[in-house]
Amino acid sequence: MSAFSAEWLALRERADAAARAEALLAPLLRAAAGTRRVVDLATGTGANIRYLAPRLGGPQSWLAVDRDPRLLAAVERATWPPHVGVETRILDLRPGLDAGLLEGCRLVTASALLDLVSLVWIERLARACADAGADALFALTYDGRIEWSPGDPDDALVRTLVNRHQRRDKGFGPALGPDAVASAAECLRAHGYRTRLEPSDWRLGADAGALQDALIEGWRTAAAELEPAAAGALDAWAARRRARLAAGASRLVVGHADLLAVPG
Repeated sequence: MSAFSAEWLALRERADAAARAEALLAPLLRAAAGTRRVVDLATGTGANIRYLAPRLGGPQSWLAVDRDPRLLAAVERATWPPHVGVETRILDLRPGLDAGLLEGCRLVTASALLDLVSLVWIERLARACADAGADALFALTYDGRIEWSPGDPDDALVRTLVNRHQRRDKGFGPALGPDAVASAAECLRAHGYRTRLEPSDWRLGADAGALQDALIEGWRTAAAELEPAAAGALDAWAARRRARLAAGASRLVVGHADLLAVPG
């Protein structure tokens, strides 16, 4: 969505692709007559399309939805394979899905979206998917785990504050944050879906120094918003983390999960 810059989306794309649970793709590869219509929610610059389109195979017609025209412009400028058609639509998803958005859709997908939204929003999404009879694949939902190596005495404080921050309203109502993927699976099962969850953790080493540095700064800022009195301790934590990163001694696991849902 528009809260995310193109620079941040580019920075995370490599880690996203390496983390995704490819085992979930097999049920989506069953033979389908005609062109597969896919709706990509909160598409950003199209990373989800770049990942999935070559793996799905066959003729595809994508609708890429986002509220930020600057991000969608990158999708429109991209060159897609001949069997992949991509249409964009500027649409603010915060009020919920437009009636008819998923009409004729065979697959509804999104990446790094569900942890930003509320339970009410997810319930509406599950109902819309069921009404369309579509498969659903939601990738890279943050699940609350942040594991540094080597550890630091204030890692637990930062993780606790970040996870509290994740539950703040991001424009979709009170966000589910780390509880989102389990809640989404439950909502989809209530609408007759069979669901499968697989881990899709970021595993970041020295080759992902820029992403680690961005996370250190983002998490320091988010934590300080909730606990201004802890700003000094958080600044010191960030400095120690950056020193380890500069020394090539920082490893980070950020927990995510991928969710597949197919009509039962």
